[in-house]
Amino acid sequence: MYIFLCEDSIDGIFTGVYDAWASRYGHQNVSLTTHTPDNYTLFDEYITVTPDTEKSQKVANTLRTQLGEEVFSQICEAASALEEPSHRHNYIPKADAVYRTIVLGLSLKNGNRVLDYLGEPYVNRVFQLSRATGNEAHHLLGFLRFQELENGVLFARIHPKNDVLSFLANHFSDRLPEENFMIYDETRKKAALHRKGSYFFLTGTEDLDEQLLQRLSPQELEYQKLWCGFFESIAIEARCNPKLQNQNIPKRFQKNAVEFSSHL
Repeated sequence: MYIFLCEDSIDGIFTGVYDAWASRYGHQNVSLTTHTPDNYTLFDEYITVTPDTEKSQKVANTLRTQLGEEVFSQICEAASALEEPSHRHNYIPKADAVYRTIVLGLSLKNGNRVLDYLGEPYVNRVFQLSRATGNEAHHLLGFLRFQELENGVLFARIHPKNDVLSFLANHFSDRLPEENFMIYDETRKKAALHRKGSYFFLTGTEDLDEQLLQRLSPQELEYQKLWCGFFESIAIEARCNPKLQNQNIPKRFQKNAVEFSSHL
């Protein structure tokens, strides 16, 4: 078996898909994973995949053309999902599930229906991963809080389980085209930056100035005060229901919401 070791990202997995397909080893003889194994098996050959934007883009273009935008989006969501290592004998690595779903989709006459084949374990795995990422992105579209910094930039901090940053940035680029904004994924130490009238790009945050992010504009401070006052004024102490509140906005989102800052 030839095992392709991919970076845990859309570009990394799509590059692995490209390299595995181009290897001509045969689909049944290859496997993709984003985890370096603790113990290498004796008769398998391990191939390290270096992310390549050009190869990744070729795979993306093929998926869009052959399988359609909806399937492409769901596969991207699956590739962005958090993968927790498992030692279950029937565990399907995320990257391998993506690869085999693509292989199946491209072999079908109606490839845009590939995710309907939920009886196939790897398709089911892609569906479940996609749903996890999509649900979290959907929640964050409502829970994400922008704050206006002293320099006028809108800033938001998130701590998502799944790598949803690009999905959020794409949404807000469309909703806030004339704003300079930054969404910072503190879990993965990367950010999406958007300049007004342009498109967003992703960058690392090794040189991020945390002190700058603490300097809010006077208007922002006033609005935060008003918002927290409103939040407190509508609360009915006798009907306090923390369990229901945590169902409506899970605790892991609350630390980035100003109205909960005094309650954490």
